[in-house]
Amino acid sequence: MQIKRLFSSIIVGASVVAAMSAAMAADMTGAGATFPYPIYAKWAESYKAATGNGLNYQSVGSGAGIKQIKAKTVDFGASDMPLKAEELNAEGLIQFPVIMGGVVTVVNLDGVAPGQLKLTGPVVADIYLGKVTTWNAPEIAALNPGVKLPASEITVVHRADGSGTSFLFTDYLSKVSPEFKTKVGSGTAVKWAVGVGGKGNEGVAANVQRIKGSIGYVEWAYAKKNKMSHTQLKSRDGQYLQPDDDNFKAAAASAEWAKTPGFGVVLTDQSGKMSWPITGASFILMHKTQADAVKGREVLKFFEWAFKNGGSAAIQLDYVPLPASVVKLVQEAWKAQLKDVAGKAVY
Repeated sequence: MQIKRLFSSIIVGASVVAAMSAAMAADMTGAGATFPYPIYAKWAESYKAATGNGLNYQSVGSGAGIKQIKAKTVDFGASDMPLKAEELNAEGLIQFPVIMGGVVTVVNLDGVAPGQLKLTGPVVADIYLGKVTTWNAPEIAALNPGVKLPASEITVVHRADGSGTSFLFTDYLSKVSPEFKTKVGSGTAVKWAVGVGGKGNEGVAANVQRIKGSIGYVEWAYAKKNKMSHTQLKSRDGQYLQPDDDNFKAAAASAEWAKTPGFGVVLTDQSGKMSWPITGASFILMHKTQADAVKGREVLKFFEWAFKNGGSAAIQLDYVPLPASVVKLVQEAWKAQLKDVAGKAVY
């Protein structure tokens, strides 16, 4: 009888361990861009409530996310800088967009209301080159007649880590300033001419909030969440704009997703009066051959759920959901490109 009870206990214990292992196996891991972190966190919370399956996402910057997916230490990487087709093929990766949003310039200036200050791309470039050094400089004053600008020095704040937000910001400045393109260039990590660094959108936001007279760049959701003072930016077609969903959508309207290898569309400095100048998509990177097909399928289920159910949450956090036509293209790419080790479609 005791042996029978012992045997039953072993069976029950093994079942509990198996159930725990299955639950742990269902938890997905991802790492990368800080730009989409607020919406990924919200989606993960809602997805777990709906399905019981969790997501552990590390908001470590696009550069780190790319490194981690290449090293196969996470189930997916996330980057706001799309990888070129050659790099995707060399690493055996698939890339697809998930969400869109805008990067904004933020300032810490006494006496200047949020959204009051007007800036242009070339002037922002000159600030980040260290050529425009005070807030009442002629280049800024000319754009802001009637605004009482302090004579204080400008403290430039930039990202200290490899960052897709930096890629979008420097890509834009390189398009509007030949000198910036030559001296700094564009990328997830660049050699900045001046300034102090902060890690993640969080670090840049914290530095700007702490340092009087500072300017930085963050994703719009971070600016709103932290009640930061943003600036207007002049569009490519000459209109001063406030950042909002409609202007992000306008920038994305002409994107040719189907014609771009790996969906690698860059949405900075788009034509159109109402196109926000620093708009971008955030991308997911996965290995085309999924060593763990169950985990790979769960990642796709998560993003499928997000496409179907996460739009309202995205809009509340000031992101722009992908159009249905683009979602369809993404899901077709999943079917065609993601396989298990036996060559069978994962999705």
